[in-house]
Amino acid sequence: MSRLEVLQDPKQRKLLFSAGLSWLFDAMDIGLISFIAAAVAVQWHLSPQQVGFFTSINSIGMVIGAALAGLLADRYGRKPVLMWTLLLFSAASGLSSLATGFAVLCFLRLIAGIGLGGELPVASTLVSESVPARERGRAVVLLESFWAGGWLAAALIAYFVIPKYGWQAGFVIGAVPALYALYLRRAIEEPPRFTARTGRTTFGERFASVWAPEHRRSTIMLWILWFTVVFSYYGMFLWLPSVMMLKGFTLVKSFQYVLLMTIAQLPGYFTAAYFIERFGRKFVIVAYLLLTALSAIWFGNAQTEGMLLAAGFCLSFFNLGAWGGLYAYTPELYPTSVRSTGVGLAASFGRIGGVIAPFLVGMLVARSVGIPTIFALFFAAIVAGALAVLFLGKETKGRELAE
Repeated sequence: MSRLEVLQDPKQRKLLFSAGLSWLFDAMDIGLISFIAAAVAVQWHLSPQQVGFFTSINSIGMVIGAALAGLLADRYGRKPVLMWTLLLFSAASGLSSLATGFAVLCFLRLIAGIGLGGELPVASTLVSESVPARERGRAVVLLESFWAGGWLAAALIAYFVIPKYGWQAGFVIGAVPALYALYLRRAIEEPPRFTARTGRTTFGERFASVWAPEHRRSTIMLWILWFTVVFSYYGMFLWLPSVMMLKGFTLVKSFQYVLLMTIAQLPGYFTAAYFIERFGRKFVIVAYLLLTALSAIWFGNAQTEGMLLAAGFCLSFFNLGAWGGLYAYTPELYPTSVRSTGVGLAASFGRIGGVIAPFLVGMLVARSVGIPTIFALFFAAIVAGALAVLFLGKETKGRELAE
């Protein structure tokens, strides 16, 4: 069974594939940053703190983009916001190839991050609202699986293109999604739930509703979960090529190993997609996060080549499976009128973790803090997120979305 055959309606398959491609392009752009950071650091002789700032600046934009796009999508619709955020990050990515200085490059990555941060929560909300309850969780996890395709594309570009043509070529390729945005105008329709709603609310009213008594517990849980997951993911994966270099591998060799580790993301998504409708959202998120935490400790302490690859495979497998569950779970906890706002604000708060983590790793590396200690920090963060879901989360498997 292919990943698209789980949906019975051809329109829903088309929607999943169309939104999935935009998701893939997002992942490719973010994935390229981890590789480009390592290449730029060598060419421009950047300090670890500068590398950390460069990888963090993208996430600062994503903080802004996620919150803003979530609010706008509940007011003006999922489709137009999805299209414009895709265009924004594509244009900024292409212009990044022309940057001749560190400050200009960081500014362009900030703009790209606004588009990236806005596209992801809107796409997951759109798919979640367009698919029946019995297939909704699986569909959103499969949407997330396109992320692995994007990281795989980034790893291939890094391995075959960047060493030969330079890091600028990676950014030029990252501008391709601008053309795809034109296709989205025809391929995607607004969810019936959104078009059928009545009444309009202000930004302030939607923000207040997310923190209303009936949603407060879920919002607290989601903000903790998003922060810890994003903090650990961006801290570990944006630094992965650089960490491999710190463990003694060459730039090209580190790119090769990260490419192999990236392949493990796909089975992580597909197993999560199977389990999420069989055992529920909480089971998938908690189990995959705890196994991610153990993999982080293993990777941080691995010394041999074989152990690094095995630990990296497990880290990719379980972490990205947990991400699939996270995106499936979040839209199900809010009603249609504030769903995109709730998802966007949770993602925005989580992106703060994505700002802090890469910069923090850069500071710790500069102070000669060992890799095992750094990955122990990520272990603690991931466990905290799993416990938040375990004790504060409610199961939404099989439930219709609230209106």
